Amino acid sequence: MHRIIRRIGAASARRPWATIGIWVAATLIFLGSAGVAGGTFVDDFVAPGSQSEQAMELLEERFPEAAGGSAMAVFAVPEGQRLERHRSAIDAAVARIGGVEHVTAVAAPFAAGTVSPDGRVGFAEITFDVPATELGPDSIAAIGDVLQPVRDAGITAEVGGDAAFINAEPISSGTEAAGVLAALVVLLVAFGTVVAALVPVALALLTVAAGMGGIMLLAGAMDVSGAAPTIGAMIGLGVGIDYALFIMARYRENRAAGQDNPTALSGAMGSAGSAVLFAGGIIVVAMAALSLTGLGFLISVGLSTALVVLFAVATALTLLPAVLTLLGDRIDAGRLIGRRRPARRAKDARDAKDAKDVENTAWWRFAHRVSGRPWPYLIVASAALFVLAAPALSMETGFPDAGDDSTSTTHRRAYDLLAEGFGPGFNAPLLLVADLRAPGVDAQDIPALSARVAADPGIAMVGEPRTSPAGDAVVLPMIPTTAPTDAATSETLARVRDLVPANVSVSGLTAMTDDLTEQLSDTLPIFIAAILVASFLLLMVVFRSIVVPLKAAVVNLLSIGGAYGVVVAVFQWGWFKDVFGLEGTILIASPLPTIFFAVLFGLSMDYEVFLLSRIRESYDATGDTVESVARGMAGTGRVITSAALIMTVVFLGFVANPSPLVKMLGLGLATAIVLDATIVRMVLVPAAMALLGRANWWLPRRLDRRLPHLGLEGAGDVPRRPEPEPAAVSGRG
Repeated sequence: MHRIIRRIGAASARRPWATIGIWVAATLIFLGSAGVAGGTFVDDFVAPGSQSEQAMELLEERFPEAAGGSAMAVFAVPEGQRLERHRSAIDAAVARIGGVEHVTAVAAPFAAGTVSPDGRVGFAEITFDVPATELGPDSIAAIGDVLQPVRDAGITAEVGGDAAFINAEPISSGTEAAGVLAALVVLLVAFGTVVAALVPVALALLTVAAGMGGIMLLAGAMDVSGAAPTIGAMIGLGVGIDYALFIMARYRENRAAGQDNPTALSGAMGSAGSAVLFAGGIIVVAMAALSLTGLGFLISVGLSTALVVLFAVATALTLLPAVLTLLGDRIDAGRLIGRRRPARRAKDARDAKDAKDVENTAWWRFAHRVSGRPWPYLIVASAALFVLAAPALSMETGFPDAGDDSTSTTHRRAYDLLAEGFGPGFNAPLLLVADLRAPGVDAQDIPALSARVAADPGIAMVGEPRTSPAGDAVVLPMIPTTAPTDAATSETLARVRDLVPANVSVSGLTAMTDDLTEQLSDTLPIFIAAILVASFLLLMVVFRSIVVPLKAAVVNLLSIGGAYGVVVAVFQWGWFKDVFGLEGTILIASPLPTIFFAVLFGLSMDYEVFLLSRIRESYDATGDTVESVARGMAGTGRVITSAALIMTVVFLGFVANPSPLVKMLGLGLATAIVLDATIVRMVLVPAAMALLGRANWWLPRRLDRRLPHLGLEGAGDVPRRPEPEPAAVSGRG
């Protein structure tokens, strides 16, 4: 495989301007096509096969008027005043709302009797001609605009309800740009020159631009979640910079060792470039595995992120060689004050100097220290990760609702006003949908059904029934006594479903997200198993070992567990919540464990592949396990640390995002990268490999002959040494 990567890099280097022109043209075409044929982002919260989905399908088929989305224009006045005094202004606002696109009906608060008992808060229910998931943000924004005259009159006016929450415009914190600037600072320190630092950032920005165009085109072909662009940009920036960093670091290392530029580039592509391909491939596989959940919004997030990662790999393997060829020695231009240009060494002095340079590094010395006493280091490092992971055992998941969003959003302010005026359950409406064609209740039984449901202690109110034009379906609105993400609401939902006969289903956004959370919990073990198996097989083929993939899976699970624990401690328990801009504690977003595992497992494997490829390269040359681990860490320690710092600052830039899901992802991924680059790579990996000795590279001969040869350069290309027995475990190979 490394020969193919060399040829790809060589082809780009031979025609650098053509390669750059193709990439620029392709990016412009993607972005231009996205503006013409791209779709809008839609959050599909349906769990396939669930009761809530069946109910909504029934309504769309027989009672489209009841299946349409709804929102609320919420009005409020200060304490001691009554909304009635402003009736004319509110009625005028309701009339204006009726003229907004997709609005079919608006029920004025005074005519409909939807004013709170104290007379301070009221709402106008707004009905649309399309489901909430198909509405888009324009209509919600237009409603907010026509409410401005009411606000000017001194009345609080907000837009809330399910449709407003689902179609809220994403808000950027602006700190994402700060993350990119921080990454540039890290690159300046790592490379010591301005030009070398700018190249990875420029490539990453191009990657994200092309990726965003691709995601918008994907949205034109399928429903794509509104979270997909943010998550895709987050991962694209991180891996785009890192992949260019790894190849450039090896390229500059080769140049400093005395190689001319073309030879140095060819060697970097064969080694680091091959590692980039496999590392990116693992992320793509992990994100594509989200399709196993069967949930539309997770599938769209997985495919979108995989698309951006593919662009990152492609730019690193094609565009980067072209740029490096054009720059030549100018890659070292703009050298920082105090940083000397590394002298090129002649080949006859290189080998002795390399050995001395390696042994003078802190990485080499620390790896030998860990290898000398592996058990204490292994036990302490594992214990630290287990302690960090402990809070994850108390993880409680739920789907984010409007109450979890920032108070700077209109739907959150509307949520608070409705809870204040009508009770917390008013933000968690449920729908009873009766199919009168099926056996069970008929039209005459609806009043008794309504009374039976209303008697449940978790139900605050059951509204008037609505019957479809054909008389074959009935809808009963219900209001629970508790908030959408309250565990008691899920218990009420389960009791109501047990109360009703077979031809009655419970739906509504709260029921849909509850079903979604349950399906995510059911599919998570299958999803994790699929990723573990796929990554094990790929690493086994690459590194010709059974032990190495097993070890990689175990240590990655430990770092993921530690990151889960930190997220639970901050968001669910409220530790340091003020530091992270949280207004209160919130449940862990139910999609987070699944998305988080896919992203993080792939990113952790990046560092695993780069480190193990250097270790295997040294082991093939020396046959000494401890020394090869030390040399592998010495050769990659600074680069992996720089890459981890870049990932960390990029991900932390998303912690300030108002979206709870994005905020959790940013903190969790940053935490996991820090743990992976420190405790895992610096301690667990050298300790475990020292204990395993030659058994690290054990692979049965029969299996070795059957497996395809897709190895990295220096990862199994040298003829194999006599095969050790699995029990031959020692501190030195």
